[in-house]
Amino acid sequence: MVDVDDGTRVTGTLTAWNDDRGFGFLTTDVGDRRVFVHISAFPRGSVRPVVGESVSFEIETASDGRSLARRVTGERMVRAAAPRKAAESPRRRFARRILGGRRPASFDYLAIVAFFLVYVLVSVAWPMPPWVLGVYLVTSILSFIVYAVDKKAATSGGWRISESSLLALGIIGGWPGAIVGQQAFRHKTRKAGFRSAFWGTVILNVLAFVTFSVVLSMRLQSSI
Repeated sequence: MVDVDDGTRVTGTLTAWNDDRGFGFLTTDVGDRRVFVHISAFPRGSVRPVVGESVSFEIETASDGRSLARRVTGERMVRAAAPRKAAESPRRRFARRILGGRRPASFDYLAIVAFFLVYVLVSVAWPMPPWVLGVYLVTSILSFIVYAVDKKAATSGGWRISESSLLALGIIGGWPGAIVGQQAFRHKTRKAGFRSAFWGTVILNVLAFVTFSVVLSMRLQSSI
């Protein structure tokens, strides 16, 4: 196998790809070196990778000695993305990012701020049990840790955490920590299907919180 210094751009072929898990392997044209590649290494907005296509990429050696691909480009990706970019207006492009899951980070963080303000207002009107805040804090910390573990597994080819488990944490109150984890580790921010499901869990959790608040207020009023 021919040695290649880190950062060197080489050409190769995508020889394996798992679309559900978002990673695969590239094989260099010279030396037949097998290199791990994650979906995050491909250009934003590019078409899905296809086994057999020719690409160029930079090689980086991970701390465990494995070869990782960075900044992957290919003629098919560029050709497919260019017409779409030229034809879109700024308003349409922004709408596509929102609906397709590639929201600006500020949009995600705004959801946390908005919920925090709602929580404060509700707590002033009807004193909330301390355990409610505790559930959100504990599950958010757990979600952040889980996203960190899953991101590491995604880049190293290790055992992944199921998307259903990630979504379940959001439903029970861990979605603020999940948002921070997604943005901090750039994990699950480009998969539109997961993003749509994730924001569905956020809505369900907020609706559950509102319902709980209404029931609590009714009980307090009836006890007066």
